Amino acid sequence: MIPIKPISGLPSSTSSSPKPTTAALNANVAQQFLQPGSFNLPVMPPLSLYIHIPWCVKKCPYCDFNSHEAKNGFPEEDYLAALRLDLERALPAIWGRKIYTIFIGGGTPSLLSAAGLDRLLSDVRTLLPLDGGVEITMEANPGTFEAEKFRSYRASGVNRLSIGIQSFNSQHLQALGRIHDGDEARRAIEIAQTHFDNFNLDLMYALPSQTLDEARLDIQTAIASGAPHLSLYHLTLEPNTLFAKYPPALPDDDASAEMQDEITALMSGAGFQNYEVSAYAQPKRQARHNLNYWQFGDYLGIGAGAHSKLSFPHRVVREMRYKNPKAYMQAVAEGREIQESSEIGKDDMAFEFMLNSLRLRDGFPVNLFAERTGLSLSAIEQSLQAAEQKGLLYRDHLNIRPTDLGRRFLNDLQEMFLKS
Repeated sequence: MIPIKPISGLPSSTSSSPKPTTAALNANVAQQFLQPGSFNLPVMPPLSLYIHIPWCVKKCPYCDFNSHEAKNGFPEEDYLAALRLDLERALPAIWGRKIYTIFIGGGTPSLLSAAGLDRLLSDVRTLLPLDGGVEITMEANPGTFEAEKFRSYRASGVNRLSIGIQSFNSQHLQALGRIHDGDEARRAIEIAQTHFDNFNLDLMYALPSQTLDEARLDIQTAIASGAPHLSLYHLTLEPNTLFAKYPPALPDDDASAEMQDEITALMSGAGFQNYEVSAYAQPKRQARHNLNYWQFGDYLGIGAGAHSKLSFPHRVVREMRYKNPKAYMQAVAEGREIQESSEIGKDDMAFEFMLNSLRLRDGFPVNLFAERTGLSLSAIEQSLQAAEQKGLLYRDHLNIRPTDLGRRFLNDLQEMFLKS
């Protein structure tokens, strides 16, 4: 991961001088971003909005996301007010730009009340211009599915769900610390199908004590559900999780590889394209929000721990909000919700673009590199040639994409564009 360095000239929260108004402060920051800088971007990328809801019923032992157990409920009203204020303060940095996709993630956003979700999306519509075909995705966990509430979510504007199934096997779900069982997973899909024609299922494989037959059955059940999009993840033991501290017995590398091969065959046979490393979709059913990430588009992130990547004519900026929900709400109240901010330097820009775009099976159009980075393709010509010679990359005058070998050794391919 590229280290975040502070942007020189940002106002300090420890200054003893009189504080300017929040509107003036943010306008000044936005004005600073518009000053001449390192790049010359011909156009601004598409802009997405990410909204983080940090609470969940129970913290799963494998989860390293910014999520916090809502042991005695959570301050929905106060948090929604903070989100609106956070968004209002961000407006100078994205003024006049249209939002093409929205993703409400967590945590467990489906803990929001129907009225709370409606308030959230009403605030977004009030403050931002949305594309007429905006994709609005909401993450949901089966243990929180209520038919009437999800009907209300749909009426409020959510038009895509991403459901955290993980497995249909109750024993595996218990081992993963999930709050639902296999029957609840199936019931959640039935409710989703009643109100949504566009939804994704998240599943994991290489689970504790999982066999090849069990992994196969999970995928077959997901395909049979009629979901047009599946996200399939290999379980990994992430640092600072309970599983990292107390590792469960997992399938070995050979068994995991066998599961991966089986998944690839099943998904291909069912008409799904593995368009991104972990994402499979039926034709024209790719996740537009995630595609914008991989194509190095822009995104504004609001909420506890949310990340942003925002382009300006002469620079590209990354930001991160405070992670702890209580600290985030306090910081918003004090007008200092952005904990870290940095500019992406020239030496990192090409790598960050390739790190994302090479995850896509179809790669990227040649002219997209200059459009999103402000750099000439000659900046990576040496690395492109080396990757071609190793059989990891294919390119012509229109497109650059990883080969099948490049997808298999993606980390090695990506590292070839990292400046030493």
